[in-house]
Amino acid sequence: MAADANVFTIALAAQMLGETEDRLWALADQMDPEDGLVWIHDTDERQTMAFTSFGLETLRDLIADQQ
Repeated sequence: MAADANVFTIALAAQMLGETEDRLWALADQMDPEDGLVWIHDTDERQTMAFTSFGLETLRDLIADQQ
């Protein structure tokens, strides 16, 4: 199985989906790594939530279910 080479930070995902970061944080609580959720860790011990392409589709589905 090939890994997704691109990930989208929560800030970019919010912009792409026309949602707020806060809403995506809440929706991402329902997601697992199998749903396309990943964490990016940097050298300053900070973490950023990000999504694979499949993760963006999962978010779109969750948003549609909420409406």
